[in-house]
Amino acid sequence: MTTRFAFLLPAFALLLVAGWPGRLRGAETEATVITSKSLEMRSTDAETTSVFDGAVSVTATGMRLTCDHLEVVSARLGEKADTVGKQDRFTSLIAVGHVRLVQGDREAVCARAEVRPREDSITLTGNPVVTDRGNGTMATGDPLIMMRKERRVRGTNVRITAPPLKDLGYDQKSPPPLPDTPATSAPK
Repeated sequence: MTTRFAFLLPAFALLLVAGWPGRLRGAETEATVITSKSLEMRSTDAETTSVFDGAVSVTATGMRLTCDHLEVVSARLGEKADTVGKQDRFTSLIAVGHVRLVQGDREAVCARAEVRPREDSITLTGNPVVTDRGNGTMATGDPLIMMRKERRVRGTNVRITAPPLKDLGYDQKSPPPLPDTPATSAPK
């Protein structure tokens, strides 16, 4: 049996998974819908933890996420006696197993994606590959850590593939300048 759960998780927060905010400004919003084979939710007075297992799919404004297992912790609002209280912004999101996130012309694929919105960070592990078809780039590394507010990406064993550089104008008829000698003429 598949669980279909329209979750009150703010769609803009899920966009942090790939670290690409602002990409969809002006896009029409759509409900965030999560489907999975099973769901377990548990609440405290302060937060709700939702665990989705098996063929997890998330659709939200301008993005799609699929994985094997998804755990979302969100702040809880409203009546404390309710079994499942009203959800506020999520505090963490962990997607595990065959993670694929697509947003516009960008895609991230990895074994695990961990989103910590309060720290404004996303960590992709398990052979992550981030592809931007819009500018023709691809980045790999393990881990890839994106810190949105700092406009910073860190990684280990990183490889970035980009479109070829255009010819910088080296004249193949003249010898290259020596390393310590200034060039005598401008490229033709």
